[in-house]
Amino acid sequence: MPETPEPLIHEPLILDLVAWVAAEPRPYAEVMDAWRTSCPRLPVWEDAVDRGLVTRRPGPGGTLVAATPAGRALLSASGRRVSRPALPGC
Repeated sequence: MPETPEPLIHEPLILDLVAWVAAEPRPYAEVMDAWRTSCPRLPVWEDAVDRGLVTRRPGPGGTLVAATPAGRALLSASGRRVSRPALPGC
């Protein structure tokens, strides 16, 4: 059976990452804790950055990670909706 090309294997995870930061910019440290991996077969963060789907920008208290227009377009093309996280207690 032929192997699935690497990008197709983790594309859903890339979409999850982009949707997560599209809903609300996240602190860089939080994104790294959640998404960076040392596994060369699962470079979700690295691929999202290389493809221009997420960006780092200055924000209050440090660097924030947010979805780029290209990332939002990919979400839209994949049929994913971006929703704001619920407020605590809601």
